[in-house]
Amino acid sequence: MIASIEGNVTQILEDSLVITVSGIGFKVYVPSNVSRDVELHHVIALYTYLSVKEDSLTLFGFETIEERDMFLLLLSANGVGPRTALAILSTLSLDIVCNAVIQEQADVFSRVSGVGKKTAQSIVLQLQGKVKKGSASPLAAIKDVDGDVISALTSLGYSVVEAQTALQMIPKDAPDDLESRIRLALQYFS
Repeated sequence: MIASIEGNVTQILEDSLVITVSGIGFKVYVPSNVSRDVELHHVIALYTYLSVKEDSLTLFGFETIEERDMFLLLLSANGVGPRTALAILSTLSLDIVCNAVIQEQADVFSRVSGVGKKTAQSIVLQLQGKVKKGSASPLAAIKDVDGDVISALTSLGYSVVEAQTALQMIPKDAPDDLESRIRLALQYFS
């Protein structure tokens, strides 16, 4: 098992990096935030998971142990393979994943590309009890109204990541009614 990798980034692809270690280039699939923030020809260290199948060995890399552990938890749910788990971690923050499981909000997962309603419900059901309440910050809890704000923004064409970012920019003392919160979220984009 390859637990971690540290090396020079020699190629940045859409969903992966090529990390050269002692002259050998390893293709490592990473969440989108990692490939977006990394710089070419800089040293990077990632915690990894090696997926072994009959016809392939695939390496997945994460910036933190917590991300890798959540990836492994997601893999334990029926219908979730490595690519789907990576898509979830590319779209949703760890706090949002934890809170969606704790609060049984399967619709949060179904907004991720490639995750259907059945898979989303499976994730919530099978991760119940495995995700601890302390593993996500209480500030990141998704209120029902905030779930509606995310739905409204995604129906307007914004991505889930953009909608979550706009939601986080809403002041803490903002009113809790849906219309006000949508208006404040839309101000983020202007």
